[in-house]
Amino acid sequence: MTNAQATDTYPGELADVPGWFPPLDQMLFTWFLERQQKQGMRGDLLELGVYMGKSAILLGHHLQDGEQFTVCDLFEGDAPDEANKAESTKSYASLTQQAFERNYLSFHDTLPTVIAAPSSVVADKVAPDSCRFVHIDASHLYEHVHGDIGAAHDILVPEGIVVLDDFRSEHTPGVSVAAWEAVLNRGLRPVCLSTQKLYGTWGDPEPLQEELLEMLRQRTDCGLSVQEAAGHRLVRARSKGMKPPPFPPSRHYMEPAPAPAPAPKATESRAARPARPAPSRARRLAKDLLPPVVTRAVRRARAKRG
Repeated sequence: MTNAQATDTYPGELADVPGWFPPLDQMLFTWFLERQQKQGMRGDLLELGVYMGKSAILLGHHLQDGEQFTVCDLFEGDAPDEANKAESTKSYASLTQQAFERNYLSFHDTLPTVIAAPSSVVADKVAPDSCRFVHIDASHLYEHVHGDIGAAHDILVPEGIVVLDDFRSEHTPGVSVAAWEAVLNRGLRPVCLSTQKLYGTWGDPEPLQEELLEMLRQRTDCGLSVQEAAGHRLVRARSKGMKPPPFPPSRHYMEPAPAPAPAPKATESRAARPARPAPSRARRLAKDLLPPVVTRAVRRARAKRG
């Protein structure tokens, strides 16, 4: 992971917001959230770990009337332990609550409920069985991810979706251990795996997977494979040059200036060419009197001299 640095400029588009949110996951978030809406599912949204707000901005766009959106991050606050403090200092030194709120309000009229604290407090702040979608992208240390997954289990409605970020990155082994432990021992059922995230549910994954597979098979910009492991069907998706799904621009968006028209090529008009001198009377007579063969010979001789 590299450190994406904050800027003081207002984002015009979602792509302008710093962060790690690939087009594939933008597409999958959109698909799951829109499916929930089509199915008439109600419930709040929750994100643990927001960085500069890129995924939170997309989540907020799918908030339905009467629902709540809660985000939790340390921001500039104190980490609960030295390992978490070292992680925050290394990867998120540029994160501030002000930067997050500036980016979020560029796309939305109101902020979500912001909890500036370790993710361990969420279980006391968000009601059980209240959320339909939970995105976990906070600390990557095993102990914290284990606790976040437990909180998500209690907070989600039965058919809700939990998304675990960095579940197989080489620099986050704690997330991998906690994620697969939840699958093997804590009842989490994988729905699909992207390059970066694990999408799961504690409900029945089969109807979701069937609809998802049908959608993915119709796309030419997404690689797809299905495997079986430990009694779970694992649907794996990867990007093949995928572009992000359409997303409304921010209130600060400015149309790019049109490219200047290419300058016309300079062409020499007949009027600009110097006029040829009129042939003399003697030359006109010679042309009329000499046979064509002689005339062509004279022209060749002149060409050799000139």
